[in-house]
Amino acid sequence: MYNTPTSPPIPTDQPRSVSEVSQLIQGLLKSDPQLANVTLIGEVSGHSQPPSGHSYFSLRDSESSLRCVMFRYGRGHQYLEDGALVVCQGSANIYAPRGDLQIVVTSAEPAGVGDQQAQLEELKRKLRAEGLFDPSRKRRIPPFPKRIAVITSEQGAVWHDIQIIVQRRYPLMELLLVPSAVQGELAPVTIIEAFADLHAYAESEHVDAVIIGRGGGSAEDLMPYNDEMVARTIFASRIPVISAVGHETDFTIADEVADLRAPTPSAAAELVSPDIAGLAVETADFVQRLMRGLSGRVTLARQRLDLTQDRLAENAPEPQIFRQRVDELKIRAQDSWARYLALKREAMRRVEAELRALGPHNILERGYVIARDSEGKVITKAATVKPRSAIELTFADGTVETEAKSVNATN
Repeated sequence: MYNTPTSPPIPTDQPRSVSEVSQLIQGLLKSDPQLANVTLIGEVSGHSQPPSGHSYFSLRDSESSLRCVMFRYGRGHQYLEDGALVVCQGSANIYAPRGDLQIVVTSAEPAGVGDQQAQLEELKRKLRAEGLFDPSRKRRIPPFPKRIAVITSEQGAVWHDIQIIVQRRYPLMELLLVPSAVQGELAPVTIIEAFADLHAYAESEHVDAVIIGRGGGSAEDLMPYNDEMVARTIFASRIPVISAVGHETDFTIADEVADLRAPTPSAAAELVSPDIAGLAVETADFVQRLMRGLSGRVTLARQRLDLTQDRLAENAPEPQIFRQRVDELKIRAQDSWARYLALKREAMRRVEAELRALGPHNILERGYVIARDSEGKVITKAATVKPRSAIELTFADGTVETEAKSVNATN
């Protein structure tokens, strides 16, 4: 307990518990009229509102930051968003379990635009005026990419999720990880360095596009993707850029500058990887329609040729001459159709070759292996495998039965 005028003082040389000191500070805060009822102005940062309805955030200015909480019964939750400048009323408090100083806010109202948000809006106006957001300069992402680079954290879920989606949809495409930090003060530098490394690699190896992204987070977490030098690096990239930062509702300057914005990293993986199963169905349908069309056109041409021959034979004063002309026309028509059919057959052979390239056997020939469990189900995640469980590995030239010695899943 903290000392009151009616309680005897505790000797200063006697050790006190953490709880006693915490309560002492709490009492001092409550007894100070300047802190028991305080009005302060600051910029909202790191705002979150869980299902409980309480709001957790920080208020900051150019030099300091204070943790704040507004319980669900407080007034003005709708004004609490990252970058907003607000005036709050409340009281200073100690959160005993952690010993954190915080302001318990009872009401909030808007006071204008915060410094950070104002700077961000000014940067957007500047870059827009320079043409960095111009839609006319945005490049098309190849529909059938062979190699896609990903600039993100090696340890994050983004890289893992993109790998899983691409392997399922279009395993013919190669993924290239270019590691970078995704938040913090050093993140912009590492992102810029990652682009430099990628372009050095692209001097000798082809790269169709690059995904730059991270998962969701607070406005503070996403700030590296609002950095001016990162924006200019994306703009200067010789490789088309897909921005996939945060959740669907998050928008950053990187999204504005990139050639394409994806609402999430997983959506970016879907956008760059065509559906191999759907391609196979579409190609087979195209071949059938092509064959039916060719057959119909050949039949119609023959009918017209026979009709022309009959009319010429009936009306010709010199049947022999007209029969000769008809025969010449027939030969020329047959030659034309033969050349036309040869071209179409060559196109069909190319389509068939693409279909074979998409087939599972060809994929296995490239070094891939299909793993199945004891029930014959395909294994797609290491986390689903139990140690010492039986596994069947299918190679291009046969199968191998083995056992999982140990399991090391990344997530």
